[in-house]
Amino acid sequence: MTTALTNARVLTAHGWRDDLAVLLDGGRIAALLPHDHAAVRAAPAQDLDGALLVPGFIDTQVNGGGGALFNAAPTVETIRTIGAAHRRFGTTGFLPTLISDSVDKMRAALSAVEQAFDEGVPGLLGIHLEGPYLAPERKGVHDPKWFHVPGEEELAMLCAPHRGVRLVTLAPERVPHGMIARLAAAGVLVNAGHTAADHATVRAALTAGVRGFTHLFNAMTPLGSREPGVVGAALDDPGSWCGIIVDGHHVHPASLRNAVAAKPRGKTLLVTDAMPPVGADDPSYVLNGETILVKDGICQTADGVLAGSALDMAGAVRNTVDMLGLPLDEAVRMASTYPADFLGLGASHGRIAVGYRADLVAMDGDCNIRRSWIAGQSS
Repeated sequence: MTTALTNARVLTAHGWRDDLAVLLDGGRIAALLPHDHAAVRAAPAQDLDGALLVPGFIDTQVNGGGGALFNAAPTVETIRTIGAAHRRFGTTGFLPTLISDSVDKMRAALSAVEQAFDEGVPGLLGIHLEGPYLAPERKGVHDPKWFHVPGEEELAMLCAPHRGVRLVTLAPERVPHGMIARLAAAGVLVNAGHTAADHATVRAALTAGVRGFTHLFNAMTPLGSREPGVVGAALDDPGSWCGIIVDGHHVHPASLRNAVAAKPRGKTLLVTDAMPPVGADDPSYVLNGETILVKDGICQTADGVLAGSALDMAGAVRNTVDMLGLPLDEAVRMASTYPADFLGLGASHGRIAVGYRADLVAMDGDCNIRRSWIAGQSS
């Protein structure tokens, strides 16, 4: 049945529109029509009471939420819990993220995602394997005991046919020659992250198929005057995407403003790197055998190492406006349109346009979420 979403300020590809209703049909956007159009008048209406109607947020780096951590239990139920927790903050599409762990845990996570697709878990778009092919010098909170060079059997597992998006973050200097190109040829997206590579190595990795950079600035070689490092390569390359964590803790806002200015428009996307406390009452969680307590919005170990974040996507959008000074419509695109493009889903997700999936969010001007739709189903 066709449903008309009315009385909203709609973010379209051409900017905000106050004169349109959005018609949903079968999980897709069927039309954008004037409010007085006959098709709008004939359809059952959902009055959004002046809310902002925007594309649903897409988070490519979600370790946990709702008290659940994907590494602790890589199961369908964990994926479902994480998705439900983040949906409250406008996330209608996500990649559950497994940080460096055993090969058996990776296999279980891949299997859980396939099963979750079978069961139709709302919002699931695929999986992000962040490691374990990372650099000890830039390990962050990852446990280096899991770091290793993958063998043939492991590469075959990563390259196996799969549903949804499969994203792998690796350190280019830590993997066998040809691995990046092989992953890319198998339809796996490859990001550089947690890497001590020099500029030349990153340039070669980009040529081989690296698509983007995981949490730019964090856990990578910085931009220097004589050695541009990973950051310099990322900012200099017009074709790659950069994920940024806008929480005021991971990266100084001035550095993020410089990154957004350096990259072509559409190539910087918001991520949360979220941990279990998002959408949960308990501010603590266990990671690598250590209890992490969120204090003043910061997740960090007793030694002061950042351990993911307590950020949600609505907060990331709000911070992008408040801390980076970007317009709200652009901040929303960084949370929806640009992640969709990065994931190769730009023809079906991340926009309010005819034929697109009806993944939508109604919110107020302060990014407080009023309602969301995933494939046309509201919550």
